[in-house]
Amino acid sequence: MSLKTSHVGINVTELSRSVAFYETVLGLTSGGERTHEGLRFAMLGRDGQLVVTLWQQSTGTFAADRPGLHHLAFEVPDREAVEAVAALVEDAGGAFVHDGVVRHGEHGHSGGIFFTDPDGTRLEVSTSDVGDAPVPVSGAPTCGFF
Repeated sequence: MSLKTSHVGINVTELSRSVAFYETVLGLTSGGERTHEGLRFAMLGRDGQLVVTLWQQSTGTFAADRPGLHHLAFEVPDREAVEAVAALVEDAGGAFVHDGVVRHGEHGHSGGIFFTDPDGTRLEVSTSDVGDAPVPVSGAPTCGFF
């Protein structure tokens, strides 16, 4: 059996705000907002492939202390691309978990940025080599407990 991730569905509180964030920060393209039985949603993708569906059906913020999604990670080709996304996150008002580009752990060179969307959903944009970027967490992956 061949298996790969198709897309991820994320609950949001304000659909238009979240669509704008994901378009700006991740460069996704919205196929437009839709309504079904009074509920709003939007499908966003890249290069003809669905990546994220946003569902406006929540209140409050992402609860890290509940079972469910830990974080959503995206891979980019290199550190320069990670830094470009970091600038977009900052411009869009996203909240960073660590300062700048960091490594995943003490013994490797992969890493990236860790931030939250407007509803607090934890996101990561990483690449295979960020050089000698700092490691903010020892003894566990940087993407682990944030």
